[in-house]
Amino acid sequence: MKSLVLAEKPSVAREIARVLGCKKEHKFHFEGSKYIVTWALGHLIELKMPEHYDPKYKTWRLEDLPIIPEKMGLKVIRQTSRHYKGIELLAKRTDIKDCIIATDAGREGELVARWILKKLNWKKPILRLWISSQTDKAIRDGFKHLKPGKQFEALYQSAVCRAEADWLIGLNVTRALTTKYNDPLSAGRVQTPTLAMIMKRETEIQKFVPKPYWTIHAKIGSIHTIWERNGEKRIFSKETAEHLLANLNGKKGTVIKVERKQKKEHQPLPYDLTELQRDANKRFGFSAKKTLTILQKLYEHYKLVTYPRTDSRYLTADMESTMFDRLQAMASGYKDEIRPLLSNKGKILSKRVFNNEKVTDHHAIIPTEEPLNMSQLSTDERKLYDLIARRFLALFYPAYEYETVHAVFDVNGETLTAKETIVLNNGFKAVLGKQQDEPENRNIPALVKGQSFAVHQVEIEEKLEEPPLRYSEADILTQMEKFGLGTPATRADIIERLIETETVERKNGRFYPTKKGKQLIELVNDELKSPELTARWEKELEAIARGKGNPEFFLNNIRKQTKRLVNEIKNSDRSYKAHNLTGSMCPECGSFLKIRSTKEGRLLVCSNMECRYSKRKDPKLSNRRCPQCKKRMEIHNGKAGVYFQCRRCNVVEKAEEKKTAVNNRKDRALIQKYSPKSDSFGTSLGDLLKQVLEEKQQ
Repeated sequence: MKSLVLAEKPSVAREIARVLGCKKEHKFHFEGSKYIVTWALGHLIELKMPEHYDPKYKTWRLEDLPIIPEKMGLKVIRQTSRHYKGIELLAKRTDIKDCIIATDAGREGELVARWILKKLNWKKPILRLWISSQTDKAIRDGFKHLKPGKQFEALYQSAVCRAEADWLIGLNVTRALTTKYNDPLSAGRVQTPTLAMIMKRETEIQKFVPKPYWTIHAKIGSIHTIWERNGEKRIFSKETAEHLLANLNGKKGTVIKVERKQKKEHQPLPYDLTELQRDANKRFGFSAKKTLTILQKLYEHYKLVTYPRTDSRYLTADMESTMFDRLQAMASGYKDEIRPLLSNKGKILSKRVFNNEKVTDHHAIIPTEEPLNMSQLSTDERKLYDLIARRFLALFYPAYEYETVHAVFDVNGETLTAKETIVLNNGFKAVLGKQQDEPENRNIPALVKGQSFAVHQVEIEEKLEEPPLRYSEADILTQMEKFGLGTPATRADIIERLIETETVERKNGRFYPTKKGKQLIELVNDELKSPELTARWEKELEAIARGKGNPEFFLNNIRKQTKRLVNEIKNSDRSYKAHNLTGSMCPECGSFLKIRSTKEGRLLVCSNMECRYSKRKDPKLSNRRCPQCKKRMEIHNGKAGVYFQCRRCNVVEKAEEKKTAVNNRKDRALIQKYSPKSDSFGTSLGDLLKQVLEEKQQ
């Protein structure tokens, strides 16, 4: 008898099969003496859409809402149905005794596998492979210590609740807004409060009225000081600032306080996914999506890091014995940093990192025992791995120790202060490199209370209050984490969803709400905009995952919430004007045309959602890059044939004569049938079709 192993992706399945000795390769699986390894291609199963419950829902109508099925059904995704049938045939084999779920060890991975098994009506035992890295050792150890499937039932229930809640609220509210205001308006349980936060920041910026203020700097002896009163260094009156300037010039400064404190900064904990996405955005400008994509490759392909989609920054106590092996594996890329650590047998100095209670499904992201070969990695992969590696190495280095000096001077009744930081032991910062927020040394000499020095070089500096900055991706992730919006695994997709639906724009690393986004946030339900409400839902889902919540109670509340939200939209008297309307009329139905931006350029589409008319506004963009600006060039078909053009640089290039690619399967068969055996290339499809017609006429 054999075990059916269900992985999430073909690449992962291939690696598991190799480790388990499954050498027979088939179309949908790998087979060995004890195991059959197959894969899911991501999701194979999804929740049924409204039209699967009733064909009338294929047409979006406000009067049909809310759509709330009594029981949510599952269906096979059409694009991957052939692969599902392949798994179905495997599941029917009589020589299979059980199924080992080997999808990603998280909520989403559990859902992927369980939905497949549910659709298969699987009755045999279920076991779970739960590992945090894809190394050969981790896979072998994982199969030696398989866990019972029942242990993860609560995790599955939580994933189902999340999926159904997103379907009920997202689908119904999106359809209600879209049909009410006759424009594609997307809303959701997580994306809407995220948009609301971006909009709130935009409102703060627009309402901001800058005020001028002044600061006063002076040298007391050789020490640079700044005027200060009750902790405030800004002066909001020019007259007051000028008066102070006159009061301080040419006077004596007396030391009234000298405070020296020795301080210690502990090693930072390793990364969880959100913290890594934040740092990668700050350091390299990576989007959250890009960071996750690179990280997934470092985990699956190179096997250099542990499981990416974690929300923990701690390690389990039993991992302490693996630290030396991990250091040795990294040594080729970090010789200088690791050499002193190996002599200490890889002993971690930051013991607080080992905390079983603070590790949920997965521990923090750290390097694996897989030997490092930096030459294999791309530039971006190296950058991200380096962040993870250095944060990990910091655990083996001592704390950062420094001394602060705070000197306070009295000058004619006014207070001037000076601060200095003296590094005593660079500790872990030696491996992390220079930090941007590192304090500046001002070289304050040894001072004694009561000493006096001449005051000179008194200067006044005028500044203007600055408005709050628009959110960067790092800021958005911080806010989402603060309010519990989404999970580490879903936050990147939520941000990209806001961009795809044209509610926000990403410009120079900052997020700007669009005209559409500004209107949408006015139309959507106040309740749905609240980050606090969504945070409460997320806490309930987390409780369900831990076996402490009630899935039925949660979904009943979601159903009630859905009805209330839809009714609010139906009864709303607010108005909406499409932001992208043109003055041109649709030639088919007479409605106004709208401009829609796509990856291939701008399109003109009909504003009447029942009309399918569309045409290009801009020329189609090719994959040819401009030799000057490197942007994609337009493709045109003129009298002289096909050519490429970059309007920005006024560059024109003639297209090379290329044989027409034949993609359609029937067309390829036609070519095969009617092409001369001696000359199988260079015959156009048109010529062949002509040949067929001629043969039929004969």
